[in-house]
Amino acid sequence: MYLCAKNSGMGPKTPSESRTIMTDLVLPSETNPLNNLFGGELLARMDRAASIAARRHSRRITVTASVNHVAFNHSVPLGSVVTVEAAISRAFKTSMEIYIDVWIEDRFSGERTKANEAIYTFVAVDETGKPTEVPGITPETELEKERFEAALRRKQLSLVLAGKMRPSDATELKALFTQKS
Repeated sequence: MYLCAKNSGMGPKTPSESRTIMTDLVLPSETNPLNNLFGGELLARMDRAASIAARRHSRRITVTASVNHVAFNHSVPLGSVVTVEAAISRAFKTSMEIYIDVWIEDRFSGERTKANEAIYTFVAVDETGKPTEVPGITPETELEKERFEAALRRKQLSLVLAGKMRPSDATELKALFTQKS
């Protein structure tokens, strides 16, 4: 079973319940001198999609806590149709990891190519800005299950690097480096 945290009576949700898809056209004012989408513009689009996904999951005000990973694998040319897909990959007590995939559509064939990806963390807060609990998550597809499992390792690594967790307590992370008997 893939539930996460004890969440005060809130039932778990699935990643599909938070899935957010934003499709837009790359305009001249959004491009650099090479006529590719500015990286900062793409980050803003990903942040908006992640924010909507986090709010759909938590039904709370949400704030960006961190941008954990961004991979600019392919440039996004002027005139491209770009689609940003965001969904909760794991929910912790008050925070949510959102995995974002960015696709570009070929102008002539319509074929979609994965251009970029990112992982953001959002925190749900109440009206005073105090962190508040969020529902757990139940992944359904194999990809959702992979992302769910990896999210805990990413969180443990982040906590260890920040000095907020002892390496010996990072059990999921340690399991990557220890041989199974």
